[in-house]
Amino acid sequence: MKLPASTEWVLHCATTLAQLEPGATASAKQLAEYFDLPGPYLAKQLQALVRAGVLAATTGPRGGFRLARPAAEITFLQLVEAVDGAAPPYECREIRQQGRGALPPEDCRDTCILARKMAEAHDVWRRHLAATTLADILSELPPTAPTRTRSRLTAGR
Repeated sequence: MKLPASTEWVLHCATTLAQLEPGATASAKQLAEYFDLPGPYLAKQLQALVRAGVLAATTGPRGGFRLARPAAEITFLQLVEAVDGAAPPYECREIRQQGRGALPPEDCRDTCILARKMAEAHDVWRRHLAATTLADILSELPPTAPTRTRSRLTAGR
């Protein structure tokens, strides 16, 4: 499974926002500059996180984005699905019933074993992402990371 680059962006941006002091915000421009990303496209991804209730946005000169809930309540699955959707990555097109190698209909009454295995793998992946929170990630960062992140993110403000 290959996810778009924007998935990496939102995971890093959410982790960065989770390192800010409570109530502090960072603008899309700050985050784009911090990670050297295209600002307008990143802003669209951040807005998707706002629509999903993961981030909150404020306007004005000191406005920006912040977590909408505590880091312990935001899962990687919520972040990924906010920008990539929840559709499974594998779609069985029943090619086992096509071409010279087509199986007879009576051999295709059950779900294709390949589709079943891919669905099982997707379920495991989703459960793992659902069990991983931003707080889990923060707990594994070096102790100096939040202070470093805050100082470098707000350096241009």
